[in-house]
Amino acid sequence: MKRTPARVLRRPLAAAVAACALLGLTAAVPGPAAPATAPAAAAENTATVFYYTKTKNWPAYNLHYAPDGGAWTTVPGVAMQTACADWVKRTVDLGAAAGLQATFNNGSGTWDNNGGKNYALGTGSISVKDGVVAHSDPCAGGADPDPTPAPGNAATVYYSTHALGWSTANIHYRPAGGAWTAVPGIGMQAACAGWWKQTLDLGAATSLSAAFNNGNGVWDNNNGGDYTIGTGTSTVRNNTVTPGAADPCAGEVPDTRAPTAPTRVTASADGVSVVLTWEPSTDDRGVTVYQVTRTGGTGGSVVTDVASTVFSDGGLEERTAYTYTVKAVDAAGNLSAASVAATATTGTRPEAPAPGKPLGTDPRKDPIYFVLTARFNDGDTSNNRGGSKHKASGNEANNDPMFRGDFKGLVHKLDYIKALGFSAVWVTPVVLNRSDYDYHGYHGWDFYKVDPRLESAGASYQDLINAAHAKGMKIYQDVVYNHSSRWGAKGLFVPTVHGVRDSQWSWYYDEKQPGFEYDGLTVETKSGKSYYNGDLWSTAEPAGNTCVDWGKPTQYTSPEGYRIYNCQWPSPTSGMFPKNLYHNCWIGNWEGEDSRSCWLHDDLADLNTENAQVQNHLIGAYNKYIDMGVDGFRVDTAVHIPRTTWNRRFLPAIQARVTQQHGAEAAKNFFVFGEVAAFVNDKWNRGSVNHSAQFYTWKERQEYSADDQKAALEMYDHEQQLGTSNQPTSANAFLNGNAYHAPDHSRFSGMNVIDMRMHMNFGDAQNAFSNGKDSDDSYNDATYNVVYVDSHDYGPNKSSERYTGGTDAWAENMSLMWTFRGIPTLYYGSESEFQAGKKIDCGPSCPLATTGRAYYGDHIAGDVKASGFSKVESATGAVAATLEKPLVKHVQRLNEIRRAIPALQMGQYSTEGITGGMAFKRRYTSGGTDSFALVTVSGGAVYTGIPNGTYTDAVTGDTRTVGDGRLTVAAPGKGNLRVYVLGGTGKIGTAGPYLK
Repeated sequence: MKRTPARVLRRPLAAAVAACALLGLTAAVPGPAAPATAPAAAAENTATVFYYTKTKNWPAYNLHYAPDGGAWTTVPGVAMQTACADWVKRTVDLGAAAGLQATFNNGSGTWDNNGGKNYALGTGSISVKDGVVAHSDPCAGGADPDPTPAPGNAATVYYSTHALGWSTANIHYRPAGGAWTAVPGIGMQAACAGWWKQTLDLGAATSLSAAFNNGNGVWDNNNGGDYTIGTGTSTVRNNTVTPGAADPCAGEVPDTRAPTAPTRVTASADGVSVVLTWEPSTDDRGVTVYQVTRTGGTGGSVVTDVASTVFSDGGLEERTAYTYTVKAVDAAGNLSAASVAATATTGTRPEAPAPGKPLGTDPRKDPIYFVLTARFNDGDTSNNRGGSKHKASGNEANNDPMFRGDFKGLVHKLDYIKALGFSAVWVTPVVLNRSDYDYHGYHGWDFYKVDPRLESAGASYQDLINAAHAKGMKIYQDVVYNHSSRWGAKGLFVPTVHGVRDSQWSWYYDEKQPGFEYDGLTVETKSGKSYYNGDLWSTAEPAGNTCVDWGKPTQYTSPEGYRIYNCQWPSPTSGMFPKNLYHNCWIGNWEGEDSRSCWLHDDLADLNTENAQVQNHLIGAYNKYIDMGVDGFRVDTAVHIPRTTWNRRFLPAIQARVTQQHGAEAAKNFFVFGEVAAFVNDKWNRGSVNHSAQFYTWKERQEYSADDQKAALEMYDHEQQLGTSNQPTSANAFLNGNAYHAPDHSRFSGMNVIDMRMHMNFGDAQNAFSNGKDSDDSYNDATYNVVYVDSHDYGPNKSSERYTGGTDAWAENMSLMWTFRGIPTLYYGSESEFQAGKKIDCGPSCPLATTGRAYYGDHIAGDVKASGFSKVESATGAVAATLEKPLVKHVQRLNEIRRAIPALQMGQYSTEGITGGMAFKRRYTSGGTDSFALVTVSGGAVYTGIPNGTYTDAVTGDTRTVGDGRLTVAAPGKGNLRVYVLGGTGKIGTAGPYLK
C-alpha cells in the first residue's frame, strides 16, 4: 500500500483532453465561456471531498491527504462525516495549493489508494465513487434527490451517457436571457441505467441553453453549438433533443440484483509480484468494477478497485503468503458475494522494475516467442469479429472469426510461453486497424488507439504489459511507420470515396449514422456491422477533392455486374491522397529508389515519412506505447523508409522518449529491430546497399540536405555509388583470438535487424551458419541479430509454407539458433510443428484454419503453471500433451542452457583454429563474469589454441582437462550438440529426445 507519494502526480487535464479527442460527441470547451466569478469554494481554496460508502461498507472513513507541494497528514488522516445517504465528506483547507492528493481508509489498515496511484483532486466540491473522480456535490438538494423547483417555468432534463461511459453527469446551463451557472454546472441525479435527471427552474424563461460534462473536463456541447431545451420533459441522447418526451426510466424496476460472484480466481506469484485473473461476473445491468481484497503480510487488509479481470499486485513482501478474494460491483452499487479465495506465496525480490516500465535488461538475454495475437489464444469470445470477409473466406463455416485471439488469452498463456523458456514476447501491431481483412494488425487506421478487438473486460494492453513484466517477461510491440490502412490514418488524413446507395450498391455503402464512431468492435445498429463504412463515402464531391473524374462511371463492372465509378476505391494514382502526407505511386522496382516512395499494396497507403506532419503524428502515437512500458519495437517494412529518416527522426525520438520516461539504462536496452526484407542468398541484396539489412544498423557517414526528402535521395545516390565494397565493417561480433573485447557502438544507428540471410538459408542449418558468418562483418553488431526459421510471412528460401523440414531438421536449426550469435526467435506453434507445410497466408481466399495462421488455442487449452523459465509446475488438458512434444522438450532445455551461460547470450564468437561443420567458440567478459564456451552442433569438432583448464559439457556433464590447448569432440548426432564450458558447473537440465 502506497501511503506516502514518491512524486507529485500530474493534474488530470491531459487525460481529459485525450478523452475528448476520442469521443465523437464531446468537445474540450463548453459553449459560452466560464463565468468570470469563480465558485466560492475555489475562491476560499478549500476542497470538500465526498466519498461513496455503499460499495465499501466500512465502519469508519478517513481522508489521508497532502496539499500539492505539502506534507501528508499523519496516518490514518482525518475522519470524514456523514453527508447524505451513501456518502461521507470532509472539507479541508489547502492554503495556497491548487489541489491535493488523497487516499481513503477505514482506520484499521484497509485502504483505497486508487490502485497504488493515489487520487489527484482539485478544489471545490469533489466526489470519489468507485475510483471515479467528479467535480460535483452528490448531496446537493439535501434529503430530497428530486426537489420541486420554485414557482416559474420548469424543465426536466434527462441526459443519456450510454455512448460516453461517464460515471457522473453535470448540466451547465443558462435560462434564455439569463446567466450561465458556474462551471461545471450542477450535478444531475442518477435516474436509471445510463440516464441522469435534473429539474430546473427557468423563472420567466421558456427555454435554456445547456452543455453537459463529466465533472473532469470532458464536455458534450453539441459539437460546439450547445443544446436548446424547452420547458416540460426533454431527453438528450446522441446529440438529439426530444421535447415532450416520455420518462425514459418510467416503469423501470430499480436494480437490486447483485452480480454473480467472480469465478476461477487464480493467483500466480513471480518474485514479489502476484498476477490475479478471474472470469467475468454476470449482471442484468452490467458490472462496472471489481473489488479485490488482499490479506497477508504486515500491511493488513487492502482493497483495490479494478476495471478489468486481471490484477497485477506488485511490491509485496518476500516469501509471504497472500490471499485474494474478488467481488463484482454493478452500476447501482450492488455488491456480489466474494469469490472463492486464491492464495499465492511470493518468492525473493527480483531485479525487475515496477510494472509500467521496461524491464531494461540486455535484449540478448531474452529469447523471443512471436505470436499473431488474434490467432494465438481466445480469452474472451465477446470481442471476436469476422469482418466483411467472414463468409467469403470460409472462416464462417469453421466458426473461426479472423479476430479470435486477444490479450486476455495471451495473459492466460504467459505461463505456457514461460514454461517453454522464453522471456520476450513479440506481439503483432496493436493499433486500431481498418480494412476488409485486418486481424494481423498491419492495416493501421488509428495509431493512437489500441484495437478494441484485442482488449476486453479481461485484459487491456496495459494489463498484458504489466502481467508479462510481473513474470519477468518482455513485450516487443510490432510497429509500422511506413504505411497506414487504405483508409488513411485518423487524425492525419482519411480519404472520402464516391458512393451511390442505389439498388446495386446499398449492400456495400452503409447509411451514414452521425455520432457513430468506428472502432472495429462496436456494431452499428442500423447496418448491423462492426465494419461499418458510412463515414468513408459521399455521393456529393467533397470540398477540396483532388480525385480525378469524381463519380464518373467507368467501363468496368464488379464481379456482380455492378457499374464501377471513379474514386470508388482508395488508390495512390487517383489523386485521392494529398502528396504532402502520402506518396502517390506504385512500386515498380523493389530494389530501386521507388521502394521508398511508393505503395506496396492497395491495403497499405504509403505515408510520406519525410514530411514533418507525418513524422510528428507517428512519433506522438508510438510515444504512447513507450510510456506504457513496452520493452522494444519490431519495425515492420523498415526498408521502405530511407535510412536518413530513421537516423534523423524516428530512432532519436524513440531514444529520447524512453530516456525521458524510463531513464538512460532503459533507453540503452530498449530493443528496436527492423524488418529489412531481402529475399536473396547474397551478402548484399542484389548489389543494392540501400536495400540490405546490415545497412540500417549504421549511422550516416556524411551530411546531407536539411530537407528530409532531398537528403533521402542524396543518401541513396551516394551509397549506391560507393557500392558494396566501400561500406563500413565491424569486429563487434568477433573474438580477438580467444579474447573478448569491448564492442564499438559509436557508429550504431539505433536499429538492429532481423537476420534475413540466415532466415533464407534455414532449409539447411549448415547453410544458415555459413551464410550468417559471411555477413557478420557488415553489421554494426551481429550479436543483436534476431534469428528465426519461419514467420507469418515466409519460410526459408522465400517458401510460402510453414517450415516442413521434419523434426530432426527443426531440432538442428534450433540447436544452432540457441548457441550461435544472435537472438533466437520462434513463431507460435513451431515448437509442436503446428501447420507444417501449410500455406502461410492466402488472404481471404481460403479459410484461416487451413493456413499457417490458424488458431492455436486448441493446442494449449487447459491450465498450465510455470515455476520458472523452462519449468512446468503443473499442466492439465491439451496444453499438457503439447508440452510433451519432442521439440517442446528440446526448446525448453536449449533455453535452460542458454540462460545459464552468458557466452551463449552476449558473447562474441570465432571459428579460428576449429575444424568441424557447425563448430565455434564464444566468450563474454564483463565485470566479474568471464564465460567461455566451445560449441559443436550435430557434427564432431577439433578445437586448437584454446585456453588450458577444465571444460564441462552442459549437455552431458562430461568433463575434460585441457593442457595443450586442444580438445576433440565426437559428433553428438543430428539436432544434438555439445557445449563445453571452461570452468563449467556441470550438466544443465535433464536429457531429452535430442539433447542427450
